[in-house]
Amino acid sequence: MDKKTKAALIADTLDAHYPPRIEFLHFKSNFELLIAVILSAQTTDDQVMRVVPALFAKFPTPEKMAKAEIPVLEDLIHATGFFRAKAKNIKATAQMLLDMYGGVVPDTIEELVKLPGVGRKCANVVIGTVFDKPAVIVDTHFKRVTYRLGLTKNTEPDKIETDIRKILPEEKQYRFSMTANLHGRECCHARKPECDKCLLKDLCSYGRTSRM
Repeated sequence: MDKKTKAALIADTLDAHYPPRIEFLHFKSNFELLIAVILSAQTTDDQVMRVVPALFAKFPTPEKMAKAEIPVLEDLIHATGFFRAKAKNIKATAQMLLDMYGGVVPDTIEELVKLPGVGRKCANVVIGTVFDKPAVIVDTHFKRVTYRLGLTKNTEPDKIETDIRKILPEEKQYRFSMTANLHGRECCHARKPECDKCLLKDLCSYGRTSRM
């Protein structure tokens, strides 16, 4: 089986198994999602979801966040870790949105990665989630699952993204990002994957490739 056929079969299998709508971050606006994904670096989505209600209650728009005092932001997001850098980034991002994009979250990866604290993973989350564009979201779960499945031999996020874009049709990429992520959380765990229960065990290369 060639890699494109295998990738499509895996994507279709996961698509049929998991809920039609998967959300790890809850948001009320594009701006809220953007800030939430910036805060999600080096922490869990659950931790982000615990801090953002108070953050957005106080600073719900780019205009208000751009005027926020750094110590106040640091206090509100402290639990997400790296709070000093993140506070500076979300304030600077809010200001850049006002200065460069009229307060509107841009809809391309090229524009999004110009914003402080936004890498390709964050940018892909935004364009896939709110703009319905092809997106490959390489987080730790996606990285682990695609490597074990033999869909990539790379361990660098940018190279993994490129590999998946080459073998999976654009219309499947965002959905596969979400289902593979969820599969990593629920079954393909880092330390003790539940291989005997895995719906992909007949397609998986884990055990025949070096462990991550």
